[in-house]
Amino acid sequence: MAKKIILDCDPGHDDAIAMLLAHGNPDIELLAVTTVVGNQTLEKVTRNALAVARIANITGVPFAAGCARPLLRQVETAPDIHGDSGLDGPVLPEPLISVDARHAVTLIIDTIMSHPPQTITLVPTAGLTNIALAARLEPRIVGRVKEVVLMGGGYHVGNWSAVAEFNIKIDPEAAHIVFNEKWPLTMVGLDLTHQALATPEVVEKIAALGTKPAQFVLELLEFFGKMYKNAQGFEYPPVHDPCAVARVIDPGVMTVRKVPIDIELTGALTLGMTVADFREPAPADCHTQVAVKLDHARFWDLIVDALRRIGDVQP
Repeated sequence: MAKKIILDCDPGHDDAIAMLLAHGNPDIELLAVTTVVGNQTLEKVTRNALAVARIANITGVPFAAGCARPLLRQVETAPDIHGDSGLDGPVLPEPLISVDARHAVTLIIDTIMSHPPQTITLVPTAGLTNIALAARLEPRIVGRVKEVVLMGGGYHVGNWSAVAEFNIKIDPEAAHIVFNEKWPLTMVGLDLTHQALATPEVVEKIAALGTKPAQFVLELLEFFGKMYKNAQGFEYPPVHDPCAVARVIDPGVMTVRKVPIDIELTGALTLGMTVADFREPAPADCHTQVAVKLDHARFWDLIVDALRRIGDVQP
């Protein structure tokens, strides 16, 4: 039976690849795509999501725009990584579908409440504003969600500060809410995603597909790679967000460790840090775990296979 997910994202180059992986993998049923401010403004990332839907021929899936700013803080975006549009590099087609009339938070709640309990996994790959508000607006979703598998944080690594990752730091209060609800939560953080490098061997496999969606991914990786090298010194770009989707598809693609995690909200130097307590043993009621080690070949095989299944769609 396909695994039902809601993808909450801010496309973003790696979010776009996460969308393609979720759409192209036969073991995933993509129930909804929701957007939130993050890599760029809400307007830009929502348009990007709709453009990716056209590129991959994603139809019959509701797309909804969510929160345009964090719960308490000012908007921060990442043009030094994702460019002015949030998805610089490829020429994006005009979207063919429109956003759902509902706010993303309402769509998330409606979708979870209309399905049987423990059948939907939330996959946030952006700031956690939408997810936090959904949990506060309708607390019953917490017990109905199968699990939360998110891209964000890092137990030893930061990128938006010395110790904090972008998705968490831009709305740490929202992250605090999400991490402290009692749903099962897997943090796929920078310690793991920095292993998901788009090496020349990976690029060669994608190029060999020869399809328009594959070419789109190549153009994403080319721009993303240049920006990452300039901004953070990576030789090859780490493709973060698909790692969370891959974890849902194939849990064996990464190893995880159960540890308590909380979010630092008051530290002058550590705001947004995902504080993971690796002291043994983990408490019996620990509901959080962190991803530790990635099977690089297995991960990229999932993405190449999804692109092959999507085929040569005419955008």
